Amino acid sequence: MNWRIIAIPATFIPIFIIAIQFDIKFEDVLAIGFLPFVAAVITIMIKLGLQGIKFAYIAHKYLGKFDSFWKLCGVRIGSEFIKFTTPMFVGAEFVVIYYLHKKGVPPSKSTWIAIMDIVTEVFAGGLLSIMAGIFALMNGAYVVGAIILGISITVTSLWMVLFFLSSKRTFQVPRIFVSLTKQFAKEKGEKYIEQTNSWMEEVCTMSRQNLKTTESKKVFAISFLFSLASWSFYGISFMIIAMGTGYVISIFDSIMAVMGANAIGNLPITIGGSGLAEFGIIAYLNNLDPFNLTVPQGTVAWDAVIGWRIATYYVPIMITWLLLVKLALSKIPKKEKL
Repeated sequence: MNWRIIAIPATFIPIFIIAIQFDIKFEDVLAIGFLPFVAAVITIMIKLGLQGIKFAYIAHKYLGKFDSFWKLCGVRIGSEFIKFTTPMFVGAEFVVIYYLHKKGVPPSKSTWIAIMDIVTEVFAGGLLSIMAGIFALMNGAYVVGAIILGISITVTSLWMVLFFLSSKRTFQVPRIFVSLTKQFAKEKGEKYIEQTNSWMEEVCTMSRQNLKTTESKKVFAISFLFSLASWSFYGISFMIIAMGTGYVISIFDSIMAVMGANAIGNLPITIGGSGLAEFGIIAYLNNLDPFNLTVPQGTVAWDAVIGWRIATYYVPIMITWLLLVKLALSKIPKKEKL
């Protein structure tokens, strides 16, 4: 975990480069104003809160009231710290699986709940990003639109296909990885392969048992709506920051810009999409040539983008870290376990 704390300062490098390249001073960012900045922070925390409520809802539907609803919300929000500090925004699911396992939930059930949570998140975010890509193409931003669509369609399709296929077939570790693991890890490797295959078989069995039920379809639909709402609040956060700089943007355009930027940030190039998300916002709203990032007069400027990034990334990173340590990684007394 310590390496993540060390890696966080590295995410400032793209912002420093942008600030130097386009002569953005600290007072330019401060000009956004205290109230718009605080409002944007509140908006992103609502987004994270909705994610937490959705996870707690899914967990209670499949496991009953085995743990505090609000504690589960806090664990899920804390797990976002892992996403913030990894390329391609992955890793939160491992935290919730770990927490549920500590509570005595079987690995297959823990994984199924985490999968239901992440799939609805990816599906909702993917659809909004695909919409953003389509609108970018319609407005003549062909390169940016093509990049957004390529990433969004690939990621969304992969998750959805694997999710629904899991109810029809049993996945196992690919043979090439089995051979490599056995070759280098010998008996231990063979043991790990057997454990992994057994775990994957249990997850697929749960998928077959649950996906076709009316209750699970209801859980999926409600979770999907929660995800749409949470992504929408994420998009609105930029509109609030932009208004602080005098740039007026509609709610819809703000959501589309942020979701387009989020898709570009999913490229596994930088930690937390640092630099990529900022570029995505500017490129989307200004129909820019990806190799010419000079912002035209009268349009959204880099100071708004940097302010938005601070409010929706660096402030939540501190809050999610505290919740991660306090809830997800804390020791659980035996009397609290299932």
